Amino acid sequence: VQLQAFGGGLVQAGDSLRLSCAASGRSFTMYAMGWFRQAPGKEREFVAAISWTGDSTYATDSVKGRFTVSRDNAKKMVYLQMNSLRPEDTAIYYCAAHTRVATMQGGKAHYWGQGTQVTVSS
Repeated sequence: VQLQAFGGGLVQAGDSLRLSCAASGRSFTMYAMGWFRQAPGKEREFVAAISWTGDSTYATDSVKGRFTVSRDNAKKMVYLQMNSLRPEDTAIYYCAAHTRVATMQGGKAHYWGQGTQVTVSS
């Protein structure tokens, strides 16, 4: 599976942004999909994930109620809708794939896309 994330940009605190991740390969529906981020000087962290069916979603506490992950298996796309953005959300965001959500929650993935920069100004 090859992944390409896009949609980042510079926004102000309180704004919204939607990240997209385009996947290629025949096995897309075999994988749970996730989003990670890495802020300057910090380790990469898990942000959110969605099961391969799309029925179950997961998010780290700091983004719960603000970020929503979704997927369109027919289009092989994954999305991260980010609302009420804060300066501390500034990071490079990566999409990733793994057969198990729990593994991604632990910080690992089978496949990684290139990052897209999100900058939130105060």
